[in-house]
Amino acid sequence: MTATELAERYAAVWNEPDPDARRRAIETLWTEDALVLLQPPLEMVATADNLAVAPSLRVRGHAELEARVTRAYEQFVAPDGNVFRARPDAQRLDDVVKFGWEMVPAGGDEILGGGLTVVKVDRDGRITHDYQFIDP
Repeated sequence: MTATELAERYAAVWNEPDPDARRRAIETLWTEDALVLLQPPLEMVATADNLAVAPSLRVRGHAELEARVTRAYEQFVAPDGNVFRARPDAQRLDDVVKFGWEMVPAGGDEILGGGLTVVKVDRDGRITHDYQFIDP
């Protein structure tokens, strides 16, 4: 799978309205024990700094990932008709793929949010590690 194909499949998972199709897409794209690390919100980082700890938001495995994707769908896609899309900047270096993504209104081009994702894939092209950085 090319970097662009992976990025487009990745973005499509977050837009999938059907829970069964979403679950199947997650099981196909991520390994069963995949680790997802999400950059915490700035407020959480500031609080953690005051406690002298490094914050991180972790999701492991299909069930936790499905809950995260479903929550994002319910919060950002379903209510307002927004969609996530991959930016045309995907690059692959051996088993690492990086790509930008953005959230836009369905049929529109106004960027409402975005970020950078870096994933590590196994020999079958399935994601084993997923690092998500949200644009401030």
